[in-house]
Amino acid sequence: MSERVVPEAGRRRRRPTKQGAVLSERVIIDTALRLVAQHGAAALSARRLGAALGADPSALYRYFRNTDALLLALSDELIGRAQEGWTATGDWRTDLRAIGLRIHSSYQSNPQAALLTAHRTTGRHHETRAVETILATLRSAGFPDALAVRVYHAFVDQALAFAAQDAAALALPDPAREADEEVWHEVYGRLSPETHPNIAATFPLLAADMRDSGYPFALELMLSAVAALHPAADGG
Repeated sequence: MSERVVPEAGRRRRRPTKQGAVLSERVIIDTALRLVAQHGAAALSARRLGAALGADPSALYRYFRNTDALLLALSDELIGRAQEGWTATGDWRTDLRAIGLRIHSSYQSNPQAALLTAHRTTGRHHETRAVETILATLRSAGFPDALAVRVYHAFVDQALAFAAQDAAALALPDPAREADEEVWHEVYGRLSPETHPNIAATFPLLAADMRDSGYPFALELMLSAVAALHPAADGG
């Protein structure tokens, strides 16, 4: 794509595409997410998107100035989906837990898109709303501004880092993913207590735990650490 974006007022296409859809940002984003889920980064081309939409590839420039702008829109969409249906309870720990798990789940729903977008800063509507919500949760709970910002930074980076790591595993071809899982039994399960006493002693627990994401427990560890930093924790 190139630098030829059309202002919003001039974007409207009233005739449907060959596929019977009327183009809009929403239609393009939904189609792009579906194609990325199937084909990865290769799906993000004007030619491929145009073919899927039944539209001339140049029509996409009316909505997104280039591929990177579309990629940021996909990232923002995943952030938006994480916020759908969420409501604050007033308990900062409960609310942050829910936000973190929702972010992680949203990215896992489209691991190919997560690999492309988890590290990006969009500056778009859903992301700015999420930043505002998390900071409001911390500040209203009595965290000083400087600490609230540092907690926000660590909280979001942890959620996105786990989202990207777990998405990378989910995006593996089935044979590769199954081979990785089998390593725990074929290699670690056969290690001798004489040479690897700690692995041998904990292996059944280790093999079971490694089947799932470490994020929920890592999130609990972070929330406990944040609670210990709250001014009220030392009676202040």
